[in-house]
Amino acid sequence: QVQLVESGGGLVQAGGSLRLSCAASGRTFSIRVMGWFRHAPGNEREFVGAISWSSVGSSYADSVKGRFAISRDNAKNTVYLQMNSLKPVGTAVYYCAAKRPGLLLPGSNIQATYDSWGQGTQVTVSS
Repeated sequence: QVQLVESGGGLVQAGGSLRLSCAASGRTFSIRVMGWFRHAPGNEREFVGAISWSSVGSSYADSVKGRFAISRDNAKNTVYLQMNSLKPVGTAVYYCAAKRPGLLLPGSNIQATYDSWGQGTQVTVSS
């Protein structure tokens, strides 16, 4: 497993932007698919997006396509979630997660494929 710590959450107005960071410790970060999920009150935790270990591939939930972008810096053991054109429905706790080593990008929306989770960072989008 890897240890993950998210940061960068906060309060933003609708239409604004935020960039979340997720710092990882552990030797296997660079070979793992990394994902972002969010959990809004009253809802189940949902997939936001994921990025392959090499950054060549990525996938996103339909609800955030074209507005959110995931990137990673393996030299810094960090993955990022750039969120643009934020909407009030995006208010949630955002989690980064590390997929089990050896698993590829397909199926990254399946939470059971991840074995490491951060503690989450709150994002609040005001209308």
